[in-house]
Amino acid sequence: MKGLIGVVLGLLLLSACGGRGLSAEQMQQKLDSIKKIEIAERLEAEGIHLDNSDNPLKQFYDSLALLPLPITYSEDFVRFLPNFKPVPQDIAKALDLEGNGKQKAISLSESLGAKLMLLAADENEDASKYSIWLYSMDDDCMPVDKLCLFAVEDEEENIDFSEEEILQYFTITSDYEIHLMDYSKEAHKTRTEEVYTLDASRNFLLQRSEELNH
Repeated sequence: MKGLIGVVLGLLLLSACGGRGLSAEQMQQKLDSIKKIEIAERLEAEGIHLDNSDNPLKQFYDSLALLPLPITYSEDFVRFLPNFKPVPQDIAKALDLEGNGKQKAISLSESLGAKLMLLAADENEDASKYSIWLYSMDDDCMPVDKLCLFAVEDEEENIDFSEEEILQYFTITSDYEIHLMDYSKEAHKTRTEEVYTLDASRNFLLQRSEELNH
């Protein structure tokens, strides 16, 4: 890890030099490469070697059912997770996916060269509540970025019934626009909305964030 930090510092110094400095795009490519090395080292510590022909991350991804777009939140969807497949614990650790041992996953159609997965993290012991994450991965099925679509709220935070009850919704369109919304149950209207897209570096980019109070 210290070696990688040294590489980063070296790149920063190089980019600060005269005419031979790196452009912003080149610098980002270098940093992305370093990030990939760091992830690979962490995966190897978990016993997952991406340079092997039997890359377990890719094998797991290829084994998943495909969920067609568009998709949208529903209580049944986040409760029953139709066609989702259990995630082996070594894969869950490699993907840095939280949960209590009953995580599940399903794949989406690829976009911009990124492999996409929906990953569900069980938030209680009886696996009756799941948080939903959207992951983007590279050609080796290494995680690049992740975005929380639906988070299970702490029941203790909902004791005050005088407060407005807010529901979470999400939608992924056929054009891979990701809409995250907070909806007021009492007012029957959307309070906030965030819209994300997937950029060329396979990261989720916030395009718009609005508070809809009227």
